[in-house]
Amino acid sequence: MNRIRSLALLGAATLTAGGLTALATGTAQAADVNVARNGGFESGLADWSCSAGSGAVVVSSPVYAGAGALKATPAGQDNAQCSQTVTVKPNSTYTLSTQVQGSYVYLGATGTGTQDVSTWTPGSGSGWQKLSTTFSTGPNTTQVTVWTHGWYGQPAYVVDEFSVFGPDGGGTDPGPSVPGAPTGAAVSGQSANALTLSWNAVSGATGYYVYQDGVRVQSVTGTSTQVTGLTAATSYSFQVSAYNAAGEGSKSAPVTGTTTGSGTPNPNPAVPKHALTGYWQNFNNGATVQKISDVPALYDIIAVSFADATTTPGAIAFTLDSAGLGGYTVAQFKADIAAKKAAGKSVILSIGGEKGTISVNDSTSANNLANSAYALMQEYGFSGIDIDLENGLNPTYMTQALRSLSAKAGSSLVITMAPQTIDMQSTQGGYFKTALNIKDILTVVNMQYYNSGSMNGCDGKVYSQGSVDFLTALACIQLEGGLDPSQVGIGVPASPSGAGSGYVAPSIVNNALDCLARGTSCGTFKPSKTYPGLRGAMTWSTNWDAKAGGAWSNAVGPKVHSLP
Repeated sequence: MNRIRSLALLGAATLTAGGLTALATGTAQAADVNVARNGGFESGLADWSCSAGSGAVVVSSPVYAGAGALKATPAGQDNAQCSQTVTVKPNSTYTLSTQVQGSYVYLGATGTGTQDVSTWTPGSGSGWQKLSTTFSTGPNTTQVTVWTHGWYGQPAYVVDEFSVFGPDGGGTDPGPSVPGAPTGAAVSGQSANALTLSWNAVSGATGYYVYQDGVRVQSVTGTSTQVTGLTAATSYSFQVSAYNAAGEGSKSAPVTGTTTGSGTPNPNPAVPKHALTGYWQNFNNGATVQKISDVPALYDIIAVSFADATTTPGAIAFTLDSAGLGGYTVAQFKADIAAKKAAGKSVILSIGGEKGTISVNDSTSANNLANSAYALMQEYGFSGIDIDLENGLNPTYMTQALRSLSAKAGSSLVITMAPQTIDMQSTQGGYFKTALNIKDILTVVNMQYYNSGSMNGCDGKVYSQGSVDFLTALACIQLEGGLDPSQVGIGVPASPSGAGSGYVAPSIVNNALDCLARGTSCGTFKPSKTYPGLRGAMTWSTNWDAKAGGAWSNAVGPKVHSLP
């Protein structure tokens, strides 16, 4: 739609050549640990050195996890570099990563004994991004300097969850050693939406990180915690790691717990015959900031915008912009999705947007999209996905990806699309081909009737955006081109602020719906037949709708729900 944030992801651990040799000879390979100290900045700037006094610790917000984060402010002649020296093992490979906010944030390592490395991001909005890279140490390297910095004269940047995962470098670090892995992890206290996790204390630990299905969700100082915001009748996998000033230790063995309740895991409600779809913004761009629970009940499908691209071709991730959304927590986000589903609504994850960089051009990337999308559905409770790739798509491999996802998720999977007008002018276009290829599992195509030039209607005449004829004559192409009426929706901005051009009053949208479904209220173009099974309408976005006092949904929602 209007924005996407890219997220760089790399693996958290890599086997070294020495590790492979150890395995071949039957010797146990030690698990990788985080050799960075105070990477969560829970202890202020301890173990860190920032140039020209540029660094400070912020608490509460913006913080990715725990209680603190680093905020560093560049100056005209200073890039606000903050660094620490970590103890490493020679001839080994380490993964360096951190969560960042801000523009032009850099991450790197020097003194590796091989090739020094760095990576950076130009930044995008107020959300968190993950920077990651790997480095290898030389035969005599025992210490490496890892660092992050901004750019000269740019605004402050924020860093949290700084880690350097690899083999333990031994006891040459000052202070305590990295703690061992917790044992005795167990799940108790099951309820429909929460599980209690406990474990044995680890000597020398100052705190513990809790991982849910591989994602860190909590930082605690005790040896038990309640994990909330879960879905009923669903199994979850948990691990715990211990940390202190020397770094984070290895994770515990995984333990599984299942919430109570009846029915199948993550049951998805059926989409109603006539549905109102709204995109929900996971960022703040001047529209009303909302929680999922704030979205009006008139909306039947809520498309969370947007998934994050990763460095793995085709794969996606998702990061809730907690800071930009006023402290909205992941636990509450999951609970709100579950509540919407309990009310019969479908909450799906949108892939793409105006700046989307996700590409699916071969079987590998198709599988990566299906696998990562299904994992996010399991993690957050999404009922499906929306395809909003505005730079084209490959119909062969996108079809493969969506069919693979359908095989994993089952018949209740919701798949929506939001092509631009140019994408649906011909059945030979990539979007149209994909829609027809998956017609048996496709929910609805909500074409974007905005930010468009003039287009051909199904009668061969040219129509300009902003009129009832533009909506009906272009919808006719899809309706006569092979899509079922239940798979066609009209997508428009909720207010003039929602798009660069193409806004139409809700009354015009309602006239178009009546024209297509009933043959009434048409303009100069009148379809040769009616389509009473028309699915409904979509808007960008629920946030802009809220900014305008709900004028769009309050007018169009009842019209959609009253279609024959």
